[in-house]
Amino acid sequence: MGGSIIENCKVIVGIDVSSKDSTVCVLMDKVRQGKTFKISNDMVGFQQLYKRLRLYSVIPLIVFESTGVYSLSLQAFLEKKHIQYLKLNPLKAKKLMDNNLRHNKTDQVDAYRLALIQFNAPQKLLKPQSRAYHEMQNASRYYEELNKAMVVAKNQLHRNLQTTFPQIENLMCHPTGKIYWSVVALFPHAQAVLDSNKEHILGELETISGLSQKKAEYLTQRLISLARLTCAYDNKDSIVIRAIQRNIACLFSLDQEKKEALAYLYKLASKNQADTRILTIYQSIPGIAKTTALRLLAELGDLRRFDSPNQIDAFIGIDPGIYQSGELDSHLSITKHGNSIARKIMYLSIGQMESVKTTQPCHITDYYDRKKSSQSRGFKKIAIASVHKLIRTMYALVTKNQLYDYNVATRNQRL
Repeated sequence: MGGSIIENCKVIVGIDVSSKDSTVCVLMDKVRQGKTFKISNDMVGFQQLYKRLRLYSVIPLIVFESTGVYSLSLQAFLEKKHIQYLKLNPLKAKKLMDNNLRHNKTDQVDAYRLALIQFNAPQKLLKPQSRAYHEMQNASRYYEELNKAMVVAKNQLHRNLQTTFPQIENLMCHPTGKIYWSVVALFPHAQAVLDSNKEHILGELETISGLSQKKAEYLTQRLISLARLTCAYDNKDSIVIRAIQRNIACLFSLDQEKKEALAYLYKLASKNQADTRILTIYQSIPGIAKTTALRLLAELGDLRRFDSPNQIDAFIGIDPGIYQSGELDSHLSITKHGNSIARKIMYLSIGQMESVKTTQPCHITDYYDRKKSSQSRGFKKIAIASVHKLIRTMYALVTKNQLYDYNVATRNQRL
């Protein structure tokens, strides 16, 4: 299932994809074949491209950049016709084209340079994954969008409360979650507390699901104390109150939608026994819970399609860049060429692993703590180095179909 380089493919087609149309350049043994031409990004244009490709004895290799949603239609057509393609990350493509001393920036030049890449610096081709992984990634990306929307709604709620009841954010240790939002919805303004008596406030709080009698009594006292400390700028009839109510309704809706997105993602993963096993393997690693495991599966796909952990490093963009000039050969910071969401999840996983290390030891957190105590490198560099170890661990466990074992891992530090 690993990648392979099409060394005997002498015809390469570079396609510069734009929003509505694409520019196509055909090279044979580095020589341009005819004029560069344009096709529309629809079935008419793709059929026109396919007709040109069939003029050659061997179907050429297609090279194009991953331009977000715009390149997906082309990719779908190529997969339907069983045409091999190389889809490059835009940053990596730019670097490869710049190495070839690209000076002009036009669609025609980019299409030519994209085709030239596979002659000058052949890239490995990964076997396309099943559409099931694509749909899982869709669910993961939707979940990410919901997370971002929740951050926006929380920030808006924070700003709005500053003019009506800023002290309410000290009501609980963490001013977030359903109980906190429910309390704020009941009392969005300090005056609403001051205008009520203790019995009325307690009665309102007792309507909140999941709130015990003892906790309701405690929060009642806290609300009264905090309301007395508040000097509100806007009055209780201000339209800001409507904005606060809208923020809270949005947060409840987004929270429910996140749960449904995760349930859908789990349903997709459960259809395949191999994916279910991978989830179990991921969750055996200390600090990786169900949500993280699901999103790692969705973003990384089946790790067995990679030849080595280094390919996974490159896939998520944590492989180190290299600078060469004369006799100077030095490593730069990570390339950030790959899957940024997968990179983010892996990075956050290290923090999750650190949070449970006292009860769930892991050789990766042991490494992280040793490096951190030595203070030889910055926090981010240590975290990225830990991500490298996590990737090697995940790859070894999945390819060997084994669950994580701390004793085994400490004996085999190559993990």
